[in-house]
Formats: sequence, structure tokens, C-alpha cells
Amino acid sequence: MKETTHKTGTSTAVYNARASKTRKWGPIHCTVCDQRIWFEPIQVTEAEEAPEPRQSWLLCKHCYRALLEEMRRSPVKSPLRLRVAMGIVAAERWPKAYPTELQAYLSDRRWFFFIAASFFLFMILHLVIIVLLPLLAH
Repeated sequence: MKETTHKTGTSTAVYNARASKTRKWGPIHCTVCDQRIWFEPIQVTEAEEAPEPRQSWLLCKHCYRALLEEMRRSPVKSPLRLRVAMGIVAAERWPKAYPTELQAYLSDRRWFFFIAASFFLFMILHLVIIVLLPLLAH
């Protein structure tokens, strides 16, 4: 774990998430862009001076670079600097912030399939119940 200090004196804890022994198995996703992180995920935690609740984010290299660039441009000189910069980066890079027509179409198709499959399963279930009730009545 290393502590990075910015020009304003605020510090941010940054460490390699793979070094943590409490990590569950499975793919790791970036908190901002939802892409899988294959190598060296970067966990960024707010400084001790930040108001509660202190937050932490698991970032890919691209989002981390965007966060550092935003922190360089940020005029905010408080412990909330990281949180503000993270909000700006997330607003720009989150894939669901500006859905495309294709994403909306695929989402609609998934819902259509789910509803159709549910109708089919409930129809089969009711058919089985209707057939079994007279057989059990004898």
C-alpha cells in the first residue's frame, strides 16, 4: 500500500487489490466502467480527513488515469476533492449514463424473452395442475 500526496496536502491511499488475501474468486470489475480488470486493479480509498462514510473504489488503469487527470484539473482544495473528481469521472465513463439505441433494444429483447418464457412456464404449470386435479379426485 502506498500513500500518495497531492499538491494541496490531501492524501489518498492506493494499493494493489490482488495483494489482498480476502478477495473472492471470480472476475474483478471496474467500479466506474464495469469492464473486467485482468491485471493490477487499483483500489483508491478516501483520505482519513474525508467525512464519513469513507468510500473506496476499484479502478482499471484507464479510469485511474482519468481520475488523476480530473484531480489535476480540480479547483477543489478539500478532503472531498477525490469524491468530487470520482463523480465527474463516473459521470463521463459509466456505460449506462448515455444508453445507445442498441443497448435499449437489447434490454427490451431480454425483457420480452423473460416475459415470454414466464408465460410459457406458467402455462405448463397450470396445465399440469388441471390434468392432475381430476386424477387425484378419484
